[in-house]
Amino acid sequence: MPHPNVLQQELRQLAAERDVVILAHNYQRPEVQDAADHTGDSLELSRIAAADPHQVILFCGVHFMAETAYILAPQKRVLMPDKRAGCPMADMVTVHGLRALKAEHPDAVVVAYVNTSADIKAETDVCCTSANAVQIVERFPKDQKIIFVPDRNLGDYVARQTGREETMILWQGWCHVHDDFRAAEIEAIRAAEPGAVLMAHPESRREVLDVADVVTSTSGMLRYPAGSEATTFIVATETGLLYRLGTLYPDRKFIPASRSAVCPNMKRITLEKCIATLGEEWDDVLDHEVSVGEHIRVKALRAVERMIE
Repeated sequence: MPHPNVLQQELRQLAAERDVVILAHNYQRPEVQDAADHTGDSLELSRIAAADPHQVILFCGVHFMAETAYILAPQKRVLMPDKRAGCPMADMVTVHGLRALKAEHPDAVVVAYVNTSADIKAETDVCCTSANAVQIVERFPKDQKIIFVPDRNLGDYVARQTGREETMILWQGWCHVHDDFRAAEIEAIRAAEPGAVLMAHPESRREVLDVADVVTSTSGMLRYPAGSEATTFIVATETGLLYRLGTLYPDRKFIPASRSAVCPNMKRITLEKCIATLGEEWDDVLDHEVSVGEHIRVKALRAVERMIE
């Protein structure tokens, strides 16, 4: 088995030859993050994809992220090392189901978490991220009915933060990684680590968010320790983030809120698959290419652009 450093060198060499920028999500394997030109959350990476001068994007993440990159940069080729890397939460909301809910509530606007397919974004008024969901919802009048898809936990958090429990209609989807955290398990870690600060992602259940010291997105978690005097942090999100946290803050201690908080789809991406993707003749990369039909792309783009505005 070649050493990761050797594989990383080979991947970077191929990327340079092929005019490729390598983007990796914060939850990717450490060796994939280290090989990337840019790491970040899904929105950060999509913005980079749109602005980057390279003609080809190798997206090390899950399918909806690569789609979002294509929505913003249709003139580029977007490749995924493994197109089977999907998002179960994104798959929980269907176009048929969303249209039926819209028909039930014709006076409602639709706010979709960016963790959705292009087809769902095309049915949406505005997208949001975990970092800006509260601000996006606050832009609407207090009495405006809002259908929020697909994450019920993030939706519940936003409804409580904005005082809109009565007017927000939550789609019953969830991220299995974040939904599996339990307050009792976290309190047991806290008892063993007095003074530890709990950083929780808003995709977590209410019981976890209620005991958190800070509720924030992955990008927020990467920034938070810089302004904190704490030396130990309990991290309630996918364990892939702990690698970056440890790299940024080598003098701090980061403990996963659960060691089983692993997204198998994120871990589908390997250095070997990245190399295989870029090593193929360009005519043969269709198995790795991600695109969106123009009619859907244009409609989805409006919702994404409103979020960025």
